[in-house]
Amino acid sequence: MTAFAIRPEALRDAIVAALGDKVRQLSVALDEVTLVVSAADYLAAMQLLRDAPGCRFEQLVDLCGVDYSSYGDVGVEGPRYCVVSHLLSVSMNQRVRVKVFCPDDDFPVVPSVSDLWNSANWYEREAFDLYGIVFDGHGDLRRILTDYGFIGHPFRKDFPLSGHVEMRYDAEQRRVVYEPVTIEPREITPRIIREEKYGGLH
Repeated sequence: MTAFAIRPEALRDAIVAALGDKVRQLSVALDEVTLVVSAADYLAAMQLLRDAPGCRFEQLVDLCGVDYSSYGDVGVEGPRYCVVSHLLSVSMNQRVRVKVFCPDDDFPVVPSVSDLWNSANWYEREAFDLYGIVFDGHGDLRRILTDYGFIGHPFRKDFPLSGHVEMRYDAEQRRVVYEPVTIEPREITPRIIREEKYGGLH
């Protein structure tokens, strides 16, 4: 067993050796290794990261969705949705971040890795619920955080902050009812007071 984590550059070289042409981009920043693979190679690449002798990432410790739609405002173009996974090798004391971009913005789909790591099950359900990313091959892909009948995906950047509907208990009907949102958008710009000697200040 490795007592100390290997240098990020050595891990980068081990990943290149294991994945070969499946690597689309590989970078080291702040001593962290980030790997980008295509959606077509995602499942095979993840299996190699788990099983290859120089990698042996036994644990998937996190998986989440990302909406890059506002990156166009700063001059960065590309696919809108991405799935980011963090893998841990306990036996070799190393970590890697894996990013895969969904090729279709209108129907974002990537393969599920829940058969490789059981921990991906709920993480993928969260990304499906909050971002609408579909994980092909997931055995039980359904919402996990939002209510039954919820419409939309609340972590998408075009989802309104107030939502589309609100719910309340109706005593006459003796049940929870859903209604259009009645919250009015409010101005959240802070008010600056510029009075002389305000609050006793000189």
